[in-house]
Order: sequence, then structure tokens, then C-alpha cells
Amino acid sequence: PTVYGVEIHAESARDGRQRVRDSGGEPRIRESDFFLVPPDPRYHCVIGNPPFIRFQDFTGPARDRAREAARRAGVALTALASSWAAFTVHSAMFLTRGGRLGMVLPAELLSVNYAAPVRRFLLDHFSTVELVLFDERVFPEAEADVVLLLADGYRAGRADQVVIRRARDAADLASANPGRAWTPLDRSGKWTGGLVAPGAEDSIRALLRSERFGPLQTWGDTTLGIVTGNNGYFTLSPHQVQRLGLRPDELLTLSPSGSSHLRGLEFDDETLARLGREGKAVHLFHPGSRPSTAAERYIADGYQAGVAAAYKCRVRKVWYQVPIVPPADLLLTCMNADTPRLTTNSARAHHLNSVHGVYLRAAVAEIGRELLPLASLNSVTLLHAEIVGRSYGGGILKMEPREADGWAVPAPALVVDCADALRPARDKVADLLHQSRLLDAVELMDQVLVDAGEIAAHDVESLRQARADLARRRMLRASRGR
Repeated sequence: PTVYGVEIHAESARDGRQRVRDSGGEPRIRESDFFLVPPDPRYHCVIGNPPFIRFQDFTGPARDRAREAARRAGVALTALASSWAAFTVHSAMFLTRGGRLGMVLPAELLSVNYAAPVRRFLLDHFSTVELVLFDERVFPEAEADVVLLLADGYRAGRADQVVIRRARDAADLASANPGRAWTPLDRSGKWTGGLVAPGAEDSIRALLRSERFGPLQTWGDTTLGIVTGNNGYFTLSPHQVQRLGLRPDELLTLSPSGSSHLRGLEFDDETLARLGREGKAVHLFHPGSRPSTAAERYIADGYQAGVAAAYKCRVRKVWYQVPIVPPADLLLTCMNADTPRLTTNSARAHHLNSVHGVYLRAAVAEIGRELLPLASLNSVTLLHAEIVGRSYGGGILKMEPREADGWAVPAPALVVDCADALRPARDKVADLLHQSRLLDAVELMDQVLVDAGEIAAHDVESLRQARADLARRRMLRASRGR
């Protein structure tokens, strides 16, 4: 057989030709930027392992060519899209009707927002779409976790389902399980739901239809935190404030960078004071239009140290006046080893962009501040976090505001109805969280929902197991990638 190919690196092209010859084929591999090759729809099969270049490094003319290639196929990619997304769409354009596509892609295909148009493209342009997921890393030396995409029947039909198969590693492909067909609710939506056992997924879908659980956005708005441009300069500990001699009116109360202190139910004044005594930066430098002499000295120090030249600082009208967002009702952790946490911001502290702020609607603000962080510690919400969040290197589960908007939490009506049962459990749950016993706290909250008739006991078991399976897979892939 003749194997045609495009490779931008000369050495890799030579290696590719030799591999084809060794396999008994005739290589015709050209050296070029793939996006400079106009699609010729005459190939029966296209295979590839595109580069996984993230948007931060995928810039200039190369990115422009990639996005234009995707646009020619009717796919609009955002500036945040990594290079593989355009490669996948452009590759399909070389197929004849009924052709097949096989690609090694990052597991981001399943979950990232910028891949939504790629997911829709695959379902709309192929009659069948299969994914093979690996329990172990295929490329241990690389940070990326990968999946194998197998799409068949180009322009011969529209797929309504994704067949998801599992294999231990690349050597186990021949004996990979038959998989199961999964139907996404939204053709552009994330495919992580396909990893959930059918019973647990049916339970979540039924609860969402019942409106006893609903997206976090029914409670309010989730937003990014403050971007200082240089946390080391703008965030200060009490000791630094005293040493510098800054006035109280030149400082704002701050939840320190990171989220390790936001693993309980409440971030209060006592916690804030303790963090300050421990030397954490609980103040944000925020002088007004007439800085004190001490503040002027600190501003001069920052200017001399080059802080004013940082991008976020130099684009401001006054470089040292950081744009502020008001204190949020709740703080939501962004990067999580276990699960995203909601914490009541009783200290009314401002927050940095290492966490998110949730601003509750007036009608539900009081009950939300009191009980939503507690009520959200249930197996439905924990499992849904694994579905809507993003799995990153090191086993981290990341939740961005857009994902948080759709994250399933107890609806306001459910929390109101269960308030009398939730309140007595609050101190016990807080104590368990202080002891890092998250799952024991979740078991208590599940029991409240079972006793109230909101969830059946047998459904709770399937939800717990499904969440444990997804979390275990996330952590196992991380540990085996080291």
C-alpha cells in the first residue's frame, strides 16, 4: 500500500519513510506545514498523532493557519484551542465519502470547553465515533494523557452515540473491551459522562430533571478572582504591613493565595487572624489616590523592582491600583486533589484568581451562605464535579467558572426543605472536614438526603462507586505517569 504523509520536521519525515518501508509499504511523505497542504478528499483512511501544542505556545502565523483550516471546515475554534483541535478537523477534510479517521489525541477531547466544536464536528460528520481510553499512560514521558479516536463513515451519516472502550495500555488494544454506546445530552457537550456507569448516570439525569438538583448558576454568578500582576508585591502579611508602616485604609482584607485554607465550611474572622499569625498574606496593597508617605515608599520600591513593567500592571491607568472585585458570598476552590469545595466567606475577604467567587442572588443569599457549602457535600455533587470538571496532570481536578455554572448542586428549594435536618449536622461535618475525612462528611449528607426521600439508598451506592471510579482513574493515571 501507498502511505501519503505530511511532516514538518525533516528528521521525523525520514524516520517515517523508513517505518513505512519496514512495514512493506511505499512512503510518499512530504516535508511541510500540514496546514499549508490544501485538503484533497481522496483518501480512504487518515491516521495521525498531532502535536499537543497548548495555546500559550501556539501563536502567530502557525495558529492563524490552523484556525483558518478549521474555519474552512465550518469549525470555529477559540484562541484558547491547542493545536490538535485544528489538526483533527483538517485531517478529516482529506477523507473520501465513507472514509475512516484514526487519531491519537489528548484526553482533553473529552472535557475541555474549546473542544466543543470538535466534538460536534465528529458527531455530525461521521456515522460512528469510538474512543479507546487507557488505564495507564501511553506515553509515560509526556505530561498528556491520551485517547484513541476511531471515526468511520465520513459524510455517510450522523452519529448519535459515542462508543467508549477501555484498554490497559497500547499493547492491550487487541483485547480491549467491546465498550458501550453512550448518548451525550448535548452534541457539543463534554464526553466525560460516558465514563460513568449507566446506573449512576441515569440517577443524575433523573435528579436534574426533577429540579431538586440544578446547576450552581441557579444560585448566582461564579467569577474569577483578582489578578494583581505580581502577588509577591501586592499581597502582604501582617508583619510586612507593620514593617512598612502602611495605613489600614491602604489595605484590603484578603483570602491568601491558594485554597488549602478553604477546605472547611466557613472562612471566618478567626481563620483569617490565624493565617495572619502564621505569616500568610491576608492583606492586599490597595492605596487610594493620595498614598501615605509609607505607601509612596513602597510604590517606589515596586517601581525599582520592575513590578510596574509587568503586563497586568503596565496596562493599568495607575499601575499599583489593582482592579478589585467585591467580596463574594462563597469561595469555590479551583484546583482540587479531591473535589471542589464551597466555603462561606464570613470574613468578607477579597479573593485572588487562585479561587473563584460565587455571588448569590438576593432571594437565596441568606440560606445559600448558611447551608449550600454543607448541602453540596453529597455524592451527586461530587460525581458531577468529576463529569464537568477537567482532569489535569498530577491528578488535579480543575473547575473553571463556566464549568461551575453547570455543576449540579442541591437546588434552593431542596436546601430550604431540608434545612432543619442539615443544621444539626453542621458541627459534625465541620469536625470531619477538619480531620480531612471528606467521604465521612459526604456519607452524613447523603443520609440526610436519603432520610428526606430525595435520593434512594441504592442510588447513593451507585453514585458513590461511580465517583470513586472516576477519581481513582484520575489519580491512577497521574501516579503511573510519574
